[in-house]
Amino acid sequence: MSSEVEYITVATRVEAPVAKVWECWTEPDHIVQWNAASDDWCCPRASNDVRVGGELNSRMEARDGSMGFDFSATYTEVEPNALLAFRMGEGEEARGVRVEFKEDGDGTVVTETFKPENTFPIEMQRAGWQSILDRFKAHVEGQG
Repeated sequence: MSSEVEYITVATRVEAPVAKVWECWTEPDHIVQWNAASDDWCCPRASNDVRVGGELNSRMEARDGSMGFDFSATYTEVEPNALLAFRMGEGEEARGVRVEFKEDGDGTVVTETFKPENTFPIEMQRAGWQSILDRFKAHVEGQG
């Protein structure tokens, strides 16, 4: 029996209707405002073609300019206001991600499930993705 984690799941409840949550998740003008794991990182640019076969691209950088990386993914499923699934990477290194948006009273539960990569420890990956999701929640709720 393998001890390898097959998937990691992180979630949050956002105090906003699902249409607003979807807008903030998918529109580049919003993505650049929340897509970082901590205040010492930023997302200077993003583009998003929300359709099956479309691409999500973004850049994450340390604010001090010491490091950064480009992120890209290709959508495999799109159900507006409900589901985004995408693939990061190619071949054996490809990893899948599912982002679900579910109405919950006057709010929305956002759940991300992803296959971890092999470079960083599982708990570090879980913490990083949860931190980005928490920043997303704060961004949406700060929209008023």
